[in-house]
Amino acid sequence: MAGVVAAALCAAAASAGSPARAAEGIPTEVLRVCADASLLPFSNDRGEGFENRIARLIADELKLPLTFTWWPQTIGFVRNTLRTRQCDLVMGTAVGEELMQNTNPYYRSTYALIYRKDSGITAKTLADPSLQGARIGVVARTPPSEAMLRHGLTNLEPYQLDTDTRAHHPAQQAVEDVAAARTDAAILWGPIAGYFAARQPVPLAVVPLRDEPGTSPFQYMISMGIRPDEPDWRHWLNGFIVRRQGDIDRILTEYHVPLAEADGTIRAAVPEPDGYRMADYRSPTPPSLGSAGTVGPADVERLAKAGAVLIDVLPTPPKPDGLSAQSRWVPPPHRSLPGAHWLPNVGYGALSAEQEAYFRTNLEALTGGDRKRPLVVFCQPDCWMSWNAAKRAMAMGYQAVNWYPAGTDGWTASGRELVTVEPEPRPEPRAAN
Repeated sequence: MAGVVAAALCAAAASAGSPARAAEGIPTEVLRVCADASLLPFSNDRGEGFENRIARLIADELKLPLTFTWWPQTIGFVRNTLRTRQCDLVMGTAVGEELMQNTNPYYRSTYALIYRKDSGITAKTLADPSLQGARIGVVARTPPSEAMLRHGLTNLEPYQLDTDTRAHHPAQQAVEDVAAARTDAAILWGPIAGYFAARQPVPLAVVPLRDEPGTSPFQYMISMGIRPDEPDWRHWLNGFIVRRQGDIDRILTEYHVPLAEADGTIRAAVPEPDGYRMADYRSPTPPSLGSAGTVGPADVERLAKAGAVLIDVLPTPPKPDGLSAQSRWVPPPHRSLPGAHWLPNVGYGALSAEQEAYFRTNLEALTGGDRKRPLVVFCQPDCWMSWNAAKRAMAMGYQAVNWYPAGTDGWTASGRELVTVEPEPRPEPRAAN
C-alpha cells in the first residue's frame, strides 16, 4: 500500500505544473500545441504557418489562450513533446501514424512536380517525355523516388530527409534551386511546393500528382495527433473539423496547398478572370493575383512596419430593408486592421466615374504619388472586392501591390486585434507641378 501511495504522490508531483484538463484530455486552461519553430509553411515561432493559424481557430473555439511547445520535427519529436505531456496536440500527421491517435483527416494533399514555366518542360505526369534527362530534385526516401525510377528519371538531385530545421531547410532549398536553374525540376510534398513556389522571383509551375498503380502513393490524408487515451478530446476535435472545414480550407488555399478529393482528383483552383469579377463577390477567389504579392497576416504586419499603405475595401453596409425614408439609420462601426485606410465600394467589377475618382485620388494622397510604395489590399475571406481593387491599383500603375485574401477574419484568427476605422473622405486632387 505504501508503494502505491508513494507512486500516486510522485505522479501528482509530476503533474502539478500541468494545466487542468477535462476527462480524457480536453484542455480547460490553455491549449498547448506541439510544433516546430522553423518549419514553414506549417509552423514557426512567429505564428506565420497554416498550422499556427488553424491552432488559433481551435483555441478561439475553446476560449483558451494558445501556447506552443517547440521542438524540431524530426526523430524524437513526439517522444519529447506529446508523450511527455509538454503539449496536447500535434497539428499535422499522416493518417495511420502509429505514434499518436489520429483525429479525422482535415485535408488531403499530394506530392507535386515543380519547374520553371520558361524551362521548356510541359509535364503533367512523370511519364511526360519532357522530363527525360532533366535534373530533378527529390527529398531522399520519400515516395516519389520509387516512381521516378520506374519512369526512367535517374538524373536526381537528392536532399536530406531528417534534418534539424533550426539550421537546414532542404525542401525549401530544392524549390529555390529550381527557381535559380541549378536544377530543372523537383518533386516535393505539395504544401511545401505550393508555398515556396509562390514566393520565388520567377514563375514556377506546380503540378499536383495523382497516385500511380504499383508504386507508393503520392496522396496522403492529414489529421491532427493526440495521445491514445483521450477519446473525448478526439471527439471534440472531430467536431471542430466538421464545423470549421470551410475556414480550414480557406487557410490552406491561402498557403497554396494542393488539395485532393477522396477519389484522388485534384481540387481545381478558382481561375483568375481576364478582367474584373462582376458579380457574386462573396465566393471563393483564386489563390493568387497576377504579379501581385499574395500575403498572410505576418507579411502584412512586416509590410506595414516598412511603410506599406493598408487599404480596406469592404463595402459600406446597406440600409436594412423595411426602414422608412424618414428613419435615421446609423451603420455599425467598421473594424479593420490597425493603421488601415477604409476605401469602401471601390472593389466592384465596374465603378462609376465618382467611385473611380475616389479610389484614384485617395491612392494618390495616401502614397504621396509614389507608385512604388507598397500597398496591401484586403477585405474579408472569399471577397472578390479586394481582388478587384488590388488588380485595379495595378492597372493604375502601382508597382508593389499585395493582396491579403484572408482579410480581417484572418487577422483576428491569427490572434491580432482590430480597431474601429472610418471611411476615408474624398481628398483634394494633388496640384500639378
